[in-house]
Amino acid sequence: MNSTSNELVGREAGWVGRLFSQEVFDRNQQELKFILHRKLLDRINLEMLSSVSSDRVRSEVRAAVSKLVEEEKTPLSLVEKDRLIGEVIDEVFGLGPLEPLLADPTISDILVTTPKLVHIERAGKLYKTPVQFKDDAHLMRIIEKVVARVGRRVDESSPLVDARLPDGSRVNAAIPPVAVDGPLLSIRRFGRDRLKGEDLVRNLTITEGMLMLLQACVRVRLNIIVSGGTGAGKTTLLNALSSFIPEDERIVTIEDAAELKLNQEHVARMETRPPNIEGNGAIKIRNLVINALRMRPDRIIVGEVRGDEAIDMLQAMNTGHDGSLTTIHANSPRDAVSRLEVMVGMANANMGVRSIRQQIASAIHLFVQIARFSDGTRRVVALTECTGMEGELVTMQDIFVFERTGLTEGGRVTGRFRATGIRPKFYERLRASGMQIPAAVFQTVVEIGGPPQA
Repeated sequence: MNSTSNELVGREAGWVGRLFSQEVFDRNQQELKFILHRKLLDRINLEMLSSVSSDRVRSEVRAAVSKLVEEEKTPLSLVEKDRLIGEVIDEVFGLGPLEPLLADPTISDILVTTPKLVHIERAGKLYKTPVQFKDDAHLMRIIEKVVARVGRRVDESSPLVDARLPDGSRVNAAIPPVAVDGPLLSIRRFGRDRLKGEDLVRNLTITEGMLMLLQACVRVRLNIIVSGGTGAGKTTLLNALSSFIPEDERIVTIEDAAELKLNQEHVARMETRPPNIEGNGAIKIRNLVINALRMRPDRIIVGEVRGDEAIDMLQAMNTGHDGSLTTIHANSPRDAVSRLEVMVGMANANMGVRSIRQQIASAIHLFVQIARFSDGTRRVVALTECTGMEGELVTMQDIFVFERTGLTEGGRVTGRFRATGIRPKFYERLRASGMQIPAAVFQTVVEIGGPPQA
């Protein structure tokens, strides 16, 4: 073997050795962190700390962890020592390895597939992270901590759970036996600052004219359904629309896990409850919709309609509770109507298709379709009015549409927001309520993006 080959082999061996040393170091760090965590729990009085202010508790725990690190006599640099102390504190007060990700406002999703495989979504794209849990038991402890905060449980008899973090982020967990390879955890983040209508215009999610029309529709109490796929931004858009509701109205919100953040003062929030360990006591969205009608609401906002509660929502809209808002999973406004038909049929199998469609046609005024594109951007792709019945069909007409035209060299989606030129049937109702929308709004075209690829 010549000298060049020896040098290459030496470099390869050195790289492998450094990688192995780093893995050993990381494993040792994990072991040390759990040793310190266990010793800390043995040493401190958690009941006593519960009566002390959070800032003082953190400082006391940090001091205790620092002392434990010194007692371990493990050779650590100052930077490594500070990081270790921070991680132990995250284990005690937070969600352990996830805390740095939760502190990053640019992350929209955190997806834990295995203890050693954690991905994030940023700007619509998935990225693998170096974050790791020690093992399945470590990940389970974090899941149980999240679930316990909202009074729910997760175990073999109830292996699926929806919960939320204090900031409103949505959490879903699945554990064995449902999850084949170990616990699964998904966190859908919500921005610390709720997006307003102007932010959606600035982000090119919607145009000024479309926003003006939506604001007027909310104020005059039209019934609106926001439809779209998973992760399209339905809840974010629903939050933005709810900001147009006047302050002097009573709002009742109904959700599986409370995510909506309304700025109005008079908001009554309710969320569903899973069955107890005996399988009893479940409270579903349908129960809450029925109960909301007894709470003297001016507006009812349902986070998402996905089952037999659809019939109660439609009947509420048809019996004086105008201005209701909700979301639904659908790929188009026409698909949304079809899904509503199916869900109402689930609730009342004896109800004819024509009667169901009449309920839908008389209850819903506007569908707002939102979609997520390949470049991670989210845009309202259609504002579609429900105009009534024609024969056996629910009739609809597009007021605004987004037309995709291509991709830029950088992979950005190009297109245009185009008004169809049709004034909605409810236009006169808007004018009668004092909402002045210029006729030119229904003739505008707004181009988005640069020149497409050749």
